[in-house]
Amino acid sequence: MSDLKVGIVGLGWVAGAHIETFKSISGAKVTAVCSRRKLDEKELQKTYGLQLKTFTDYQSMLEDPEIDIIDICTPHPQHAQQAISAAKAGKNLIIEKPLCISYPDALAMKSAIQQAKVQVCVCFECRFSQHFNLIRSCIDNGLLGEIHYGEVDYYHGIGPWYGQYEWNMKKDFGGSSLLTAGCHALDGLLYFLGNEVEEITSYGTKSGSHLFEPYEYDTTTVTLLKFRDGKIGKVASVVDCLQPYYFHIHLVGSEGSLLDNRIYSQKLKGLTKERWSVLETALIDSGDVSDHPYQPQFQSFINSLKNGERMPLTNFDIAYETHRAVFAADLSAKENRPVKLNEFP
Repeated sequence: MSDLKVGIVGLGWVAGAHIETFKSISGAKVTAVCSRRKLDEKELQKTYGLQLKTFTDYQSMLEDPEIDIIDICTPHPQHAQQAISAAKAGKNLIIEKPLCISYPDALAMKSAIQQAKVQVCVCFECRFSQHFNLIRSCIDNGLLGEIHYGEVDYYHGIGPWYGQYEWNMKKDFGGSSLLTAGCHALDGLLYFLGNEVEEITSYGTKSGSHLFEPYEYDTTTVTLLKFRDGKIGKVASVVDCLQPYYFHIHLVGSEGSLLDNRIYSQKLKGLTKERWSVLETALIDSGDVSDHPYQPQFQSFINSLKNGERMPLTNFDIAYETHRAVFAADLSAKENRPVKLNEFP
């Protein structure tokens, strides 16, 4: 079977990371890019080392019969309509997080994707990281027993020094602290504890620093989740911190606990409860997209398409459940009340 051809819409920082990743993917290659600004194909070849067809009109790109996959790397508010149009054109999709910045848009995307029967990979790539694989293995092998509490927190100061700051600070672009970045942490909590969320309560606040004053939404949120089976969890999303990037994970179960890359488990004989035992792995410790585990995720997506199978771990339906929780959390913070997940069917 010939290589699947990928067309990327939106040519910024994230798109560059996607292009570099696809150079190491078997069975697919990037062949086209679409941007509102006119692109020079010779300059692109110098930059990316690839011969790329260029488009300034997205619809023209969708009409190209050679393109099999549309990879959406545009700012957040453009994702929904671009994904819907691509689905209607019969293109499989890679969508950078978040899916969109409103629940009605998520519903419209779900309808279009289901009707078109296209396959989707959503960039919750942390699920393919070595760190998450290790934690999942600990859970699946019973080292933590029955987990009853978990917290996954995202600390990443997105200030003037960061590329996306200028548009990220706007409510109609960034959306919320969770939508713009913290959704990775909420998605991680659901990966470890399950999707059966019953109720969410969330609170928001902002830094007093002048560096984050331009933000049009609360840049720090704390979200409490109650699961149908009795579990509880917490997600902090802090994009106004002045500190190194930190992705915090703490899971507590009937047989032990895990803290980032450290563990205590009664299932492992000889461990002392007075000290954590370190599990050596590559931590999620950077917000730089060049460090994100796109390679295993994209390879999994291409393999799924080639084999006629559904994308594991980060298909649209799984990502949709995470976004339901995000939208419920944002509504809770806005209206200062607990929100039932059934308010977002």
